[in-house]
Amino acid sequence: MKLVVVGDALLDVDVEGTVDRLCPDAPAPVLDVVGEHARAGGAALAATMAARDGVDVLLVSALSDDSVGERLRSLIEMPHLFGHTGSVPVKTRLRCDGTSLARMDRGVAGVPEVSDDMLDAVLSADFVLASDYGGGLLRDERLRSVLGRVPVVWDPHPRGRAPVPGVRLATPNLKEAKAFSGKADPVEAASRLLAAWQARAVVVTLGKDGAVVHSGGTPAAMPAPAVRVADPCGAGDRFAVTAAVRLAGGAAPDEAVADAVNAAAEFLARGGVSGMRTPPESTVEEVRRRGGTVVATGGCFDVLHTGHVRMLTAARALGDCLVVCLNSDLSVRRLKGEGRPVNRESDRVEVLRALECVDDVIVFGEETPERVIGEVKPDVWVKGGDYSAEMLPETAAVRRWGGRTVVVPYHRGRSTTEILSRRA
Repeated sequence: MKLVVVGDALLDVDVEGTVDRLCPDAPAPVLDVVGEHARAGGAALAATMAARDGVDVLLVSALSDDSVGERLRSLIEMPHLFGHTGSVPVKTRLRCDGTSLARMDRGVAGVPEVSDDMLDAVLSADFVLASDYGGGLLRDERLRSVLGRVPVVWDPHPRGRAPVPGVRLATPNLKEAKAFSGKADPVEAASRLLAAWQARAVVVTLGKDGAVVHSGGTPAAMPAPAVRVADPCGAGDRFAVTAAVRLAGGAAPDEAVADAVNAAAEFLARGGVSGMRTPPESTVEEVRRRGGTVVATGGCFDVLHTGHVRMLTAARALGDCLVVCLNSDLSVRRLKGEGRPVNRESDRVEVLRALECVDDVIVFGEETPERVIGEVKPDVWVKGGDYSAEMLPETAAVRRWGGRTVVVPYHRGRSTTEILSRRA
Protein backbone atom coordinates (compact mmCIF):
# COMPACT_ATOMS: atom_id res chain seq x y z
CA MET A 1 0.00 0.00 0.00
CA LYS A 2 1.40 3.37 -1.06
CA LEU A 3 0.29 6.31 1.08
CA VAL A 4 0.77 9.91 -0.06
CA VAL A 5 0.62 12.60 2.63
CA VAL A 6 -0.11 15.95 1.01
CA GLY A 7 -0.32 19.25 2.86
CA ASP A 8 1.53 22.04 4.61
CA ALA A 9 4.92 21.26 6.17
CA LEU A 10 6.09 23.23 9.20
CA LEU A 11 9.23 23.49 11.29
CA ASP A 12 8.58 22.80 14.97
CA VAL A 13 11.19 23.81 17.53
CA ASP A 14 11.13 22.97 21.25
CA VAL A 15 13.31 25.14 23.47
CA GLU A 16 13.75 23.19 26.71
CA GLY A 17 14.91 24.66 29.99
CA THR A 18 14.39 25.09 33.70
CA VAL A 19 12.49 27.76 35.63
CA ASP A 20 13.36 28.74 39.20
CA ARG A 21 12.83 32.51 39.24
CA LEU A 22 10.71 35.36 37.85
CA CYS A 23 11.75 38.39 35.84
CA PRO A 24 12.62 41.32 38.13
CA ASP A 25 10.50 43.71 36.06
CA ALA A 26 7.43 41.53 35.41
CA PRO A 27 5.65 38.46 36.83
CA ALA A 28 7.00 36.28 34.03
CA PRO A 29 9.07 33.09 34.43
CA VAL A 30 12.71 33.07 33.34
CA LEU A 31 13.56 30.02 31.20
CA ASP A 32 17.18 28.96 31.56
CA VAL A 33 17.70 27.16 28.27
CA VAL A 34 19.39 23.77 28.38
CA GLY A 35 18.64 22.52 24.87
CA GLU A 36 16.79 22.98 21.58
CA HIS A 37 15.16 20.26 19.52
CA ALA A 38 13.82 20.75 15.98
CA ARG A 39 11.51 18.39 14.13
CA ALA A 40 9.39 18.22 11.01
CA GLY A 41 5.86 19.44 11.72
CA GLY A 42 2.46 19.62 10.05
CA ALA A 43 2.09 17.26 7.09
CA ALA A 44 5.76 16.33 7.48
CA LEU A 45 5.10 15.11 11.03
CA ALA A 46 2.19 12.98 9.81
CA ALA A 47 4.38 11.49 7.08
CA THR A 48 7.14 10.81 9.63
CA MET A 49 4.69 8.89 11.80
CA ALA A 50 3.56 6.80 8.83
CA ALA A 51 7.15 6.09 7.80
CA ARG A 52 8.07 4.97 11.31
CA ASP A 53 5.05 2.66 11.22
CA GLY A 54 6.63 0.97 8.22
CA VAL A 55 4.20 2.42 5.66
CA ASP A 56 5.39 3.07 2.11
CA VAL A 57 4.83 6.83 2.26
CA LEU A 58 5.59 9.84 0.06
CA LEU A 59 5.35 13.42 1.35
CA VAL A 60 4.02 16.00 -1.13
CA SER A 61 4.40 19.55 0.18
CA ALA A 62 6.10 22.90 -0.47
CA LEU A 63 9.29 24.36 0.99
CA SER A 64 11.04 27.71 0.93
CA ASP A 65 14.54 28.28 -0.46
CA ASP A 66 15.91 29.72 2.75
CA SER A 67 17.65 28.49 5.90
CA VAL A 68 14.34 27.40 7.45
CA GLY A 69 13.46 25.36 4.38
CA GLU A 70 16.90 23.75 4.36
CA ARG A 71 16.66 22.94 8.06
CA LEU A 72 13.25 21.34 7.59
CA ARG A 73 14.46 19.36 4.57
CA SER A 74 17.30 17.91 6.67
CA LEU A 75 14.77 16.60 9.21
CA ILE A 76 12.51 14.78 6.72
CA GLU A 77 13.03 11.03 6.86
CA MET A 78 10.97 9.75 3.92
CA PRO A 79 10.78 10.22 0.11
CA HIS A 80 9.30 13.58 -0.83
CA LEU A 81 8.28 15.92 -3.64
CA PHE A 82 8.36 19.65 -2.93
CA GLY A 83 6.95 22.64 -4.69
CA HIS A 84 8.08 26.15 -3.82
CA THR A 85 6.52 28.50 -1.28
CA GLY A 86 7.36 31.59 0.73
CA SER A 87 8.84 31.29 4.20
CA VAL A 88 7.95 28.04 5.95
CA PRO A 89 6.04 28.67 9.20
CA VAL A 90 8.07 28.01 12.35
CA LYS A 91 6.38 27.15 15.64
CA THR A 92 8.69 27.53 18.64
CA ARG A 93 7.55 26.26 22.03
CA LEU A 94 9.23 27.30 25.27
CA ARG A 95 9.05 24.29 27.56
CA CYS A 96 9.87 23.30 31.12
CA ASP A 97 9.31 19.91 32.78
CA GLY A 98 7.29 18.67 29.82
CA THR A 99 4.93 21.67 29.83
CA SER A 100 4.71 24.48 27.30
CA LEU A 101 5.08 27.96 28.81
CA ALA A 102 4.53 29.87 25.57
CA ARG A 103 4.61 29.46 21.79
CA MET A 104 6.05 31.83 19.19
CA ASP A 105 4.92 31.58 15.55
CA ARG A 106 6.67 33.23 12.62
CA GLY A 107 6.71 32.91 8.87
CA VAL A 108 3.94 33.13 6.29
CA ALA A 109 3.75 30.37 3.75
CA GLY A 110 2.63 32.53 0.82
CA VAL A 111 1.09 30.87 -2.24
CA PRO A 112 2.57 27.40 -2.75
CA GLU A 113 3.40 26.24 -6.26
CA VAL A 114 2.04 22.85 -7.33
CA SER A 115 3.95 21.00 -10.06
CA ASP A 116 2.73 18.34 -12.48
CA ASP A 117 5.00 15.84 -10.69
CA MET A 118 3.18 16.52 -7.43
CA LEU A 119 -0.19 15.94 -9.09
CA ASP A 120 1.04 12.71 -10.67
CA ALA A 121 2.32 11.50 -7.31
CA VAL A 122 -1.08 12.05 -5.70
CA LEU A 123 -2.82 10.21 -8.54
CA SER A 124 -0.44 7.26 -8.15
CA ALA A 125 -1.34 6.75 -4.48
CA ASP A 126 -3.38 3.85 -3.18
CA PHE A 127 -4.56 6.17 -0.44
CA VAL A 128 -4.02 9.85 0.46
CA LEU A 129 -3.92 11.75 3.74
CA ALA A 130 -4.63 15.44 3.16
CA SER A 131 -3.02 17.25 6.09
CA ASP A 132 -4.22 20.86 6.06
CA TYR A 133 -2.39 23.29 8.34
CA GLY A 134 -3.82 26.46 6.79
CA GLY A 135 -0.70 27.14 4.69
CA GLY A 136 -2.56 27.23 1.39
CA LEU A 137 -1.37 24.12 -0.47
CA LEU A 138 -4.76 22.42 -0.27
CA ARG A 139 -6.45 25.51 -1.71
CA ASP A 140 -4.86 24.87 -5.11
CA GLU A 141 -7.63 24.08 -7.59
CA ARG A 142 -5.60 21.64 -9.72
CA LEU A 143 -4.59 19.72 -6.62
CA ARG A 144 -8.15 19.67 -5.32
CA SER A 145 -9.35 18.31 -8.65
CA VAL A 146 -6.86 15.44 -8.41
CA LEU A 147 -7.77 14.75 -4.77
CA GLY A 148 -11.37 14.24 -5.86
CA ARG A 149 -10.22 11.20 -7.86
CA VAL A 150 -8.42 9.20 -5.17
CA PRO A 151 -9.43 7.79 -1.75
CA VAL A 152 -8.67 10.45 0.87
CA VAL A 153 -8.72 11.03 4.60
CA TRP A 154 -8.90 14.79 5.13
CA ASP A 155 -7.55 16.41 8.29
CA PRO A 156 -8.98 19.97 8.03
CA HIS A 157 -7.88 23.31 9.47
CA PRO A 158 -10.08 26.34 10.30
CA ARG A 159 -7.92 28.57 8.05
CA GLY A 160 -8.15 26.08 5.20
CA ARG A 161 -10.89 25.20 2.77
CA ALA A 162 -13.44 22.47 3.26
CA PRO A 163 -12.48 18.97 2.12
CA VAL A 164 -13.15 18.05 -1.50
CA PRO A 165 -16.46 16.21 -1.96
CA GLY A 166 -16.48 12.47 -1.44
CA VAL A 167 -13.59 11.98 0.99
CA ARG A 168 -13.58 8.63 2.79
CA LEU A 169 -13.21 10.28 6.19
CA ALA A 170 -12.87 13.86 7.47
CA THR A 171 -11.26 14.25 10.91
CA PRO A 172 -11.97 17.68 12.45
CA ASN A 173 -11.53 18.22 16.17
CA LEU A 174 -14.46 19.78 18.02
CA LYS A 175 -13.17 23.35 17.62
CA GLU A 176 -12.67 22.84 13.89
CA ALA A 177 -16.04 21.13 13.50
CA LYS A 178 -17.75 24.03 15.24
CA ALA A 179 -15.96 26.54 13.00
CA PHE A 180 -17.07 24.74 9.84
CA SER A 181 -20.60 23.78 10.92
CA GLY A 182 -21.67 26.42 13.43
CA LYS A 183 -22.73 23.62 15.79
CA ALA A 184 -21.15 23.11 19.23
CA ASP A 185 -22.64 19.66 19.77
CA PRO A 186 -20.32 17.05 18.19
CA VAL A 187 -23.16 14.85 16.90
CA GLU A 188 -24.95 17.81 15.30
CA ALA A 189 -21.66 19.09 13.87
CA ALA A 190 -20.79 15.68 12.41
CA SER A 191 -24.26 15.35 10.87
CA ARG A 192 -24.12 18.79 9.27
CA LEU A 193 -20.58 18.33 7.94
CA LEU A 194 -21.39 14.87 6.55
CA ALA A 195 -24.00 16.49 4.31
CA ALA A 196 -22.14 19.72 3.58
CA TRP A 197 -18.89 18.00 2.63
CA GLN A 198 -20.57 15.03 0.89
CA ALA A 199 -18.16 12.84 2.84
CA ARG A 200 -18.56 9.12 3.32
CA ALA A 201 -17.86 9.59 7.03
CA VAL A 202 -16.98 12.40 9.46
CA VAL A 203 -15.35 11.92 12.84
CA VAL A 204 -15.26 14.72 15.40
CA THR A 205 -12.38 14.12 17.80
CA LEU A 206 -12.93 15.08 21.44
CA GLY A 207 -9.56 14.66 23.13
CA LYS A 208 -9.88 12.71 26.37
CA ASP A 209 -13.55 12.07 25.58
CA GLY A 210 -12.72 10.05 22.47
CA ALA A 211 -14.59 10.73 19.23
CA VAL A 212 -17.96 10.70 17.51
CA VAL A 213 -18.11 9.12 14.04
CA HIS A 214 -21.01 9.57 11.63
CA SER A 215 -21.28 7.69 8.33
CA GLY A 216 -24.97 8.12 7.58
CA GLY A 217 -26.64 5.83 10.09
CA THR A 218 -26.63 6.28 13.83
CA PRO A 219 -23.55 8.21 15.03
CA ALA A 220 -21.20 6.12 17.16
CA ALA A 221 -19.27 7.32 20.20
CA MET A 222 -15.74 5.97 20.60
CA PRO A 223 -14.38 6.34 24.16
CA ALA A 224 -10.69 7.01 24.70
CA PRO A 225 -8.45 5.18 27.17
CA ALA A 226 -7.63 7.28 30.21
CA VAL A 227 -4.09 8.67 29.95
CA ARG A 228 -2.24 11.46 31.70
CA VAL A 229 -1.51 14.06 29.04
CA ALA A 230 1.39 16.45 29.51
CA ASP A 231 1.86 17.36 25.84
CA PRO A 232 -1.07 16.96 23.39
CA CYS A 233 0.96 18.13 20.37
CA GLY A 234 0.78 15.67 17.47
CA ALA A 235 -2.19 13.64 18.69
CA GLY A 236 -4.35 14.77 15.77
CA ASP A 237 -1.71 13.70 13.27
CA ARG A 238 -1.33 10.34 15.00
CA PHE A 239 -5.12 9.90 14.81
CA ALA A 240 -5.34 10.82 11.13
CA VAL A 241 -2.42 8.61 10.07
CA THR A 242 -3.83 5.56 11.87
CA ALA A 243 -7.31 6.13 10.45
CA ALA A 244 -5.93 6.47 6.91
CA VAL A 245 -3.82 3.32 7.13
CA ARG A 246 -6.65 1.28 8.62
CA LEU A 247 -9.15 2.47 5.97
CA ALA A 248 -6.61 1.72 3.26
CA GLY A 249 -6.38 -1.80 4.67
CA GLY A 250 -10.13 -2.34 4.28
CA ALA A 251 -11.43 -1.42 7.75
CA ALA A 252 -14.87 0.11 8.17
CA PRO A 253 -14.95 3.76 9.35
CA ASP A 254 -15.95 2.87 12.92
CA GLU A 255 -13.17 0.27 13.14
CA ALA A 256 -10.61 2.72 11.77
CA VAL A 257 -11.74 5.42 14.20
CA ALA A 258 -11.63 3.07 17.19
CA ASP A 259 -8.05 2.11 16.33
CA ALA A 260 -7.13 5.76 15.74
CA VAL A 261 -8.51 6.78 19.15
CA ASN A 262 -6.41 4.09 20.84
CA ALA A 263 -3.33 5.00 18.79
CA ALA A 264 -3.62 8.67 19.76
CA ALA A 265 -3.98 7.74 23.44
CA GLU A 266 -0.96 5.44 23.26
CA PHE A 267 1.00 8.21 21.51
CA LEU A 268 0.17 10.67 24.29
CA ALA A 269 0.93 8.14 27.02
CA ARG A 270 4.41 7.77 25.53
CA GLY A 271 5.06 11.52 25.71
CA GLY A 272 3.59 12.76 22.42
CA VAL A 273 6.06 14.31 19.98
CA SER A 274 8.68 14.44 22.72
CA GLY A 275 8.42 10.67 23.00
CA MET A 276 9.25 10.35 19.30
CA ARG A 277 12.61 11.98 19.94
CA THR A 278 14.02 9.63 22.54
CA PRO A 279 13.42 6.22 24.11
CA PRO A 280 10.90 6.25 26.96
CA GLU A 281 12.63 8.21 29.73
CA SER A 282 10.38 6.87 32.46
CA THR A 283 11.82 3.39 31.88
CA VAL A 284 15.20 3.39 30.15
CA GLU A 285 16.66 6.63 31.44
CA GLU A 286 15.43 6.08 34.97
CA VAL A 287 17.11 2.67 35.08
CA ARG A 288 20.32 4.10 33.65
CA ARG A 289 20.36 6.97 36.15
CA ARG A 290 20.48 4.52 39.01
CA GLY A 291 23.13 2.36 37.30
CA GLY A 292 20.81 -0.47 36.29
CA THR A 293 20.88 -2.79 33.29
CA VAL A 294 18.53 -2.22 30.33
CA VAL A 295 17.37 -5.38 28.54
CA ALA A 296 15.52 -5.42 25.22
CA THR A 297 14.06 -8.04 22.94
CA GLY A 298 12.01 -8.03 19.77
CA GLY A 299 9.47 -9.93 17.74
CA CYS A 300 5.91 -10.13 16.43
CA PHE A 301 4.30 -11.68 19.55
CA ASP A 302 1.17 -12.27 17.50
CA VAL A 303 -0.54 -15.11 19.37
CA LEU A 304 1.02 -14.94 22.81
CA HIS A 305 1.83 -18.40 24.21
CA THR A 306 3.88 -20.02 26.96
CA GLY A 307 7.04 -19.98 24.84
CA HIS A 308 6.78 -16.20 24.60
CA VAL A 309 6.10 -15.79 28.30
CA ARG A 310 9.02 -18.01 29.32
CA MET A 311 11.37 -16.13 26.99
CA LEU A 312 10.21 -12.71 28.22
CA THR A 313 10.49 -13.79 31.86
CA ALA A 314 14.02 -15.07 31.26
CA ALA A 315 14.95 -11.83 29.51
CA ARG A 316 13.65 -9.66 32.35
CA ALA A 317 15.71 -11.66 34.83
CA LEU A 318 18.88 -10.48 33.06
CA GLY A 319 18.46 -6.84 34.07
CA ASP A 320 16.42 -4.10 35.72
CA CYS A 321 13.91 -3.35 32.95
CA LEU A 322 12.70 -5.07 29.77
CA VAL A 323 11.76 -3.16 26.63
CA VAL A 324 9.96 -5.15 23.92
CA CYS A 325 10.53 -3.97 20.32
CA LEU A 326 7.31 -5.03 18.56
CA ASN A 327 6.80 -5.42 14.81
CA SER A 328 3.96 -3.24 13.50
CA ASP A 329 1.03 -4.81 11.67
CA LEU A 330 2.48 -3.93 8.26
CA SER A 331 5.87 -5.26 9.28
CA VAL A 332 4.34 -8.57 10.40
CA ARG A 333 2.44 -8.83 7.13
CA ARG A 334 5.62 -8.37 5.14
CA LEU A 335 7.39 -11.02 7.19
CA LYS A 336 4.59 -13.57 7.62
CA GLY A 337 2.30 -12.97 4.64
CA GLU A 338 -1.38 -12.14 4.25
CA GLY A 339 -3.60 -13.23 7.11
CA ARG A 340 -1.05 -12.17 9.70
CA PRO A 341 -1.00 -10.76 12.25
CA VAL A 342 -3.92 -12.54 13.83
CA ASN A 343 -4.05 -9.89 16.56
CA ARG A 344 -3.70 -6.26 15.57
CA GLU A 345 -0.93 -4.02 16.83
CA SER A 346 -2.90 -2.19 19.53
CA ASP A 347 -4.07 -5.50 21.03
CA ARG A 348 -0.57 -6.98 21.00
CA VAL A 349 0.80 -3.87 22.73
CA GLU A 350 -1.90 -4.03 25.40
CA VAL A 351 -1.31 -7.74 26.12
CA LEU A 352 2.47 -7.30 26.37
CA ARG A 353 2.17 -4.28 28.65
CA ALA A 354 -0.06 -6.32 30.95
CA LEU A 355 2.75 -8.81 31.61
CA GLU A 356 4.60 -8.18 34.86
CA CYS A 357 7.95 -8.94 33.20
CA VAL A 358 7.52 -6.24 30.49
CA ASP A 359 8.32 -2.63 31.39
CA ASP A 360 7.75 -0.97 28.01
CA VAL A 361 6.82 -1.67 24.38
CA ILE A 362 8.13 0.18 21.31
CA VAL A 363 6.49 -0.47 17.93
CA PHE A 364 8.69 -0.39 14.82
CA GLY A 365 7.72 -0.61 11.18
CA GLU A 366 10.86 -1.99 9.56
CA GLU A 367 11.50 -5.71 9.04
CA THR A 368 14.33 -5.66 11.60
CA PRO A 369 14.51 -3.76 14.90
CA GLU A 370 17.94 -2.23 14.28
CA ARG A 371 16.69 1.38 14.30
CA VAL A 372 14.92 1.09 17.66
CA ILE A 373 17.82 -0.89 19.09
CA GLY A 374 20.02 2.06 18.19
CA GLU A 375 17.64 4.42 20.01
CA VAL A 376 17.30 2.31 23.16
CA LYS A 377 20.94 1.09 23.20
CA PRO A 378 20.20 -1.87 25.51
CA ASP A 379 22.94 -3.32 27.65
CA VAL A 380 21.56 -6.77 26.82
CA TRP A 381 19.73 -7.83 23.65
CA VAL A 382 17.79 -11.08 24.06
CA LYS A 383 16.44 -13.49 21.47
CA GLY A 384 14.75 -16.82 21.92
CA GLY A 385 15.87 -19.57 19.59
CA ASP A 386 18.08 -22.52 18.75
CA TYR A 387 20.91 -20.52 17.17
CA SER A 388 23.99 -18.70 18.44
CA ALA A 389 24.34 -15.00 19.15
CA GLU A 390 26.82 -14.72 16.27
CA MET A 391 24.07 -15.69 13.84
CA LEU A 392 21.94 -12.67 14.77
CA PRO A 393 22.27 -9.45 12.70
CA GLU A 394 21.50 -7.41 15.83
CA THR A 395 24.68 -8.60 17.57
CA ALA A 396 26.99 -6.25 15.63
CA ALA A 397 24.75 -3.26 16.39
CA VAL A 398 24.61 -4.00 20.12
CA ARG A 399 28.39 -4.37 20.33
CA ARG A 400 28.90 -0.81 19.06
CA TRP A 401 28.00 0.61 22.49
CA GLY A 402 29.40 -2.24 24.54
CA GLY A 403 26.24 -4.31 24.85
CA ARG A 404 25.94 -8.06 24.56
CA THR A 405 23.52 -10.51 22.96
CA VAL A 406 22.01 -13.42 24.89
CA VAL A 407 20.02 -16.31 23.43
CA VAL A 408 17.55 -17.92 25.82
CA PRO A 409 16.21 -21.47 25.31
CA TYR A 410 13.90 -22.25 22.42
CA HIS A 411 10.72 -24.05 23.52
CA ARG A 412 9.93 -26.64 20.88
CA GLY A 413 6.28 -27.26 20.12
CA ARG A 414 5.30 -23.80 21.30
CA SER A 415 5.08 -21.38 18.38
CA THR A 416 2.42 -19.22 16.76
CA THR A 417 2.78 -21.12 13.49
CA GLU A 418 2.12 -24.48 15.17
CA ILE A 419 -0.84 -23.10 17.10
CA LEU A 420 -2.41 -21.75 13.90
CA SER A 421 -1.74 -24.97 12.00
CA ARG A 422 -3.59 -26.95 14.68
CA ARG A 423 -6.59 -24.63 14.24
CA ALA A 424 -6.55 -25.27 10.51
